[in-house]
Amino acid sequence: MIKFRDGFYADVRVETVFTTSIKYRDGALEESKNTTLKKAFLRVFDGDMWYYASTYKLNDLQGELDRLYENASADKKIADNATVKRFEVNKADVKKFKANCVKNTSLSEKAEMLTGKFAFLKSEHLKMFVALYADKYTEIEFYSSKGAEIKYDFQLCGIRFNASFADGENNFTAGLSKSGDCISKIHISEEEVVSFVEECEKFLYAKPVTAGEYPVILSPETTGVFAHESFGHKSEADFTIGDETMRREWAIGKKVGSDILSIYDSGLEDGSGYRPYDDEGTRAKKTYLIKNGVLSGRLHSASTATDLNEDLTGNARAVSCDFEPIVRMTSTIVEAGTLTKDELFAGVKHGYFIKDYKHGSGMSTFTIAPNFAYEIVDGKIGDPVKIAVITGNVFETLNLIDGLSDKAEIISSVFGGCGKMEQMPLHVSFGGPYVRISKMSVQ
Repeated sequence: MIKFRDGFYADVRVETVFTTSIKYRDGALEESKNTTLKKAFLRVFDGDMWYYASTYKLNDLQGELDRLYENASADKKIADNATVKRFEVNKADVKKFKANCVKNTSLSEKAEMLTGKFAFLKSEHLKMFVALYADKYTEIEFYSSKGAEIKYDFQLCGIRFNASFADGENNFTAGLSKSGDCISKIHISEEEVVSFVEECEKFLYAKPVTAGEYPVILSPETTGVFAHESFGHKSEADFTIGDETMRREWAIGKKVGSDILSIYDSGLEDGSGYRPYDDEGTRAKKTYLIKNGVLSGRLHSASTATDLNEDLTGNARAVSCDFEPIVRMTSTIVEAGTLTKDELFAGVKHGYFIKDYKHGSGMSTFTIAPNFAYEIVDGKIGDPVKIAVITGNVFETLNLIDGLSDKAEIISSVFGGCGKMEQMPLHVSFGGPYVRISKMSVQ
């Protein structure tokens, strides 16, 4: 039982993390293992400074906490501190994944999800493939001096096939993957593997695009990374504090995008962004960042919410118990519109469809490097094309969105994640509908 001292705010976060990692290269097993790690992160706040500790010594949490207290100075009025007043006092026990926990599936069963598909990775042009399985099951305990007592779990798993093809000087590398919050959601069929190989072979001979400005349609996956990179990071409030230019450019209530555009962030969505409570014990919420083209909110920790006098959003997150919580996204989603997918494409005489991406980055100006991309001719998907990057100014591009399909998809991934400062990779999810942008720079 942890005993908190008067005159301070303090909280303790304990994580028990189970992981699986399986890797094959060209059919040969390179890795197959389970690991379990348990660690704690402790914080003490005296009204002026934060004091942190990270430890594996779970039998000495009280001692670790007391050592932090000894370095701080008690404040009899700590309860009146503006930041401390914002901390929520939640009590909950939310174990969502006990019945279908990835720990209940054996290593051999997980490996079979990969090896059972090797026979379908066939092509005279296939030069190398890597097959991956990964999962992570985490149990969280959180206690605070204000009385919070929270227990919850989350998990993520996925499989991925990375393959490289070549024919003379032509080469192409791509991946087929599926991730979700339980094993039943991540099976890849034999037909999907065959279709993936056939598509990759076509891209060996894809023609280079003629650089210029064109209408572009983004898939739900590419829509998600666009929202995450071009706007999501700008919504993290710690980027705003101390930057007067950004505070003016991104003032709440300012028109920043097309009237049909709404973007929200929420830890309540199933998938790799699911977190019912953040790492300060704040209950997850749905926070509109843009509503009908108007800047409507930002993402906060207790500290940034205090500095900007705004509400908590449940976005204080740490990548592990090695780090303190900072402001991070959870699931960042563009809301669906009213057009069918066919209607959306019918509005493009000549342009490009970005099916997926290699990587993306950006703040004021963003870039996305596509992998699978296709020409659109007379409203129909045409031939594959090679595109190095699509790029644009964030403000301009948000205002050039002129069509949204009527169904949104949320994309999860257990492989990689979001990076910020030294904390990476943090699992997040993103997505949205198919999005039509009237003009983008295609190179």
